[in-house]
Amino acid sequence: MEIRHYRFDRITLNPDKCFGKPCIRGLRIPVASILSYLSSGMSIEDILREWPELEPEDIYQALGYAAWMMEERIIPLAEVVAG
Repeated sequence: MEIRHYRFDRITLNPDKCFGKPCIRGLRIPVASILSYLSSGMSIEDILREWPELEPEDIYQALGYAAWMMEERIIPLAEVVAG
């Protein structure tokens, strides 16, 4: 069962594809792969040439999704009772 992310309409999750990792539009292209390509020095144009099924907005949403996932969140810890 594929679901679309509620904030990023091009990011999909499906436990039957890529081990449930966030992917681009149901394709077997994980967001993490896009980020790896960019961090290795590939340009957006290089990625689009190599994977013609991708669109520029896919890459921008992958970046936005990564930024959203890395936002600082405060998680309250349950108080520990010394005993």
